[in-house]
Amino acid sequence: MTLSWGSSHLAVSMAGDLAGRSCAVIGGGVMGLSTARLLQLRGAKVTLYAAAFPPETTSDRSGAQWWPFSVVDPQRRTPEFVAQYIEAANYSFRRFQGLVGAEWGVKWVPNYYLSDDTPHNDWIGGPGGVLRNLQVGFQDFGPGEHVFPANYARRFYTMMIEPQTYLRTLLREVQAAGAQIQVRQFGSREELASLAETVVFNCTGLAAAELFGDMELIPIRGQLTVLLPQAEVNYNLISGPLYMFPRSDGIVLGGTYEKGRTEAIPDLAAKQRILQAHRVVFEKMRENQTKMGSSEQASR
Repeated sequence: MTLSWGSSHLAVSMAGDLAGRSCAVIGGGVMGLSTARLLQLRGAKVTLYAAAFPPETTSDRSGAQWWPFSVVDPQRRTPEFVAQYIEAANYSFRRFQGLVGAEWGVKWVPNYYLSDDTPHNDWIGGPGGVLRNLQVGFQDFGPGEHVFPANYARRFYTMMIEPQTYLRTLLREVQAAGAQIQVRQFGSREELASLAETVVFNCTGLAAAELFGDMELIPIRGQLTVLLPQAEVNYNLISGPLYMFPRSDGIVLGGTYEKGRTEAIPDLAAKQRILQAHRVVFEKMRENQTKMGSSEQASR
C-alpha cells in the first residue's frame, strides 16, 4: 500500500508516451488501481482485468500504515535500487498527502516505536536515513520521558490508510474516468497475447510467480486481529514484532511475519499470542500512568 503510487509511477514512466494508447492492467488490487489511474492521467485508455476487485482483494486486508519497510533485501541492495526506492517513496508520500481526509480514508497519526536499547538507526529512517525527511515530527524519548513500557520511544507522524474506504474511492475514480472493468483470471502468459491492448502492465501480486514465472517473488503472511473501534485511541504503537493501528473500522493488531506463507486461513494460536502480548503492553502502560500520576501528586 505504501509504495503503490510510487511503484506505479516508475512503471508508467518506463512505458513512455501513452496518450491515446490502449493499455491493459492485470490485477485489481491497490497496484492495479493506482497504475490505471496514472495511465488515465497520461491520456491512456485503460482496461482492468482481474479475478477480484475491492473489497475482495489482498490489498483490502492490509494494515496500511504509511512507511516503506520490509521491502528491501540488504544483501542485494544496489545504488540503482536505492534511487528507485527513494523516488517511489517520495512520489507516494506526496500523492497520499493530497488525499488526506474522510473521502479517501487517509489521516495523520503519530507512531511510537518502543525499544529497551537506544533506538536503532538504519539506512531507511532515523538520523542519516534516506527517508528521514519523511519522518514528520521526529523525536526520541528516553527513560522517564514517556509512559510506554520500554526504556525508549521514537515518535514520528505518518499517514494511516483505511483500505475499505481508500480502495472503494480509488476504484470509483478509475471507473468514472472511463476505465473498462473485466472480471477475468488468466492461466498463462500466452492468454495475454490475445488481448487487444498494445501495452500490458503486470500488477498481479502473488499471482506473478505462476503467471509470469517470477520465481523470486516471496510471499509474506501477516495475520491481523481487529478489535472494536475506539475513537480515543489516536496513535500507532510498534513494539518489536507487535503493532497496533487504530482505524475507524477497528483497532488492528498484528505481530506475525511469515515468509513463504500464502494461505489465508487464520492461525488461532497466533491470534491468542498477539492478543496476550498486546494486553501485557497496555497493562504495563496503565501501571506506568498510575505511578507517574502518584509521583506528580507527591511532588505537589
